Amino acid sequence: MTMGGLLAKNVDSLRGFRISPNDTNYFAVLFDPIGDQVSFTLVVEIFEPGGATPPNTHMVAEEVFFVLAGHGIAHADGHVMPVGPGDCMVLRPGTEHVVENPGPGKLYCLTFMTPNEGFAELIRAGTQMRLGADDLAVLRHLAA
Repeated sequence: MTMGGLLAKNVDSLRGFRISPNDTNYFAVLFDPIGDQVSFTLVVEIFEPGGATPPNTHMVAEEVFFVLAGHGIAHADGHVMPVGPGDCMVLRPGTEHVVENPGPGKLYCLTFMTPNEGFAELIRAGTQMRLGADDLAVLRHLAA
């Protein structure tokens, strides 16, 4: 919904995307340059048990992860850090990183990238999917 300078979304309107069929993480897109004409990308990144991002680096963007639910392990430039609800990290440009979910449950991270640096395009080039009832329940619970 757009009202003047306000953009707003309801959890039921969120779209999910999986970048490639074999990926073990997927995204609930909150706001991005493609769908919302903003300069950043904001998603809830959902990691299945045993899932991880591939090692990646951003040349100009900063990426923020805020753990909403679940537990994981963050790797950045050779450092390893366990993460859980309420933990957050900023990855500066040029920092190679991986976020993994050793399980047993899903890991939910609010992920923010600015500037976008092709993140939204990468996500939306993937396969659109429905968010599961468990995902929607977690998102609703977190918003309550």
